Amino acid sequence: MAKFGKWIGGGLGWALGGPIGALFGFTIGSVIDKAVDGEIDPSQRARGYSSKPGDFGASLLVLVAAVMKADGKVLKVELDFVKKFFNKQFGSERTNQHMLLLRDLLKQDIPLEDVCLQIKTYTMYPARLQLLHLLFGVASADGHVDVNELNVISKIASLLGIQTKDYESIKAMLFKEVDGDYKILEITKGATESEIKKAYRKMAIKYHPDKVAHMGDEYKVSAKEKFQKVQEAYENIKKSRGIK
Repeated sequence: MAKFGKWIGGGLGWALGGPIGALFGFTIGSVIDKAVDGEIDPSQRARGYSSKPGDFGASLLVLVAAVMKADGKVLKVELDFVKKFFNKQFGSERTNQHMLLLRDLLKQDIPLEDVCLQIKTYTMYPARLQLLHLLFGVASADGHVDVNELNVISKIASLLGIQTKDYESIKAMLFKEVDGDYKILEITKGATESEIKKAYRKMAIKYHPDKVAHMGDEYKVSAKEKFQKVQEAYENIKKSRGIK
């Protein structure tokens, strides 16, 4: 039987949700084609999933797929990390849909430039920083970040319009680096006491959980982790330099 579901789904998805919608439409269409041909159980279809241009969950899922594909292998610990996160945010039924879609997204070529342009257009900067933090979480779920994964995350950050200092700050929160505490506060080791205090106040405002409160409790928890990292970095610097 001719398989047109994926092409119809992709076309409709693009019309309704841009490149991200097209990816989901193509994926869901492929699942429908397989169900029609008896290749999979029809009950495994990702029913009822739709993507709007500013859908944060859909954006995250596509970028997660891009990062997981980067090192040429998909690990169970990475899938478990993603499943746990989405389960807390969306509930078990929605998470099952997400994981079915992720499985098929991992088989697709993802047009990062188009996808990131859509996200940049429809998503506020604090939310984009949150995306970056979560991508680092996926990449480091197995305790090691492959250089290819890091390169993809760096490319995503650039395409999302994330400033280099913000990228380095979030990266330093998750990986031990030389002068990491200073990188978290987006300053150099030669910063003065007043510059350090000013940087801390600025970063505390930037990463305050209230910045992403509209996105849901799970995102707020993740934002709180960044906020705590800023506080820890500040305390470490104060201690090492005898600042009161």
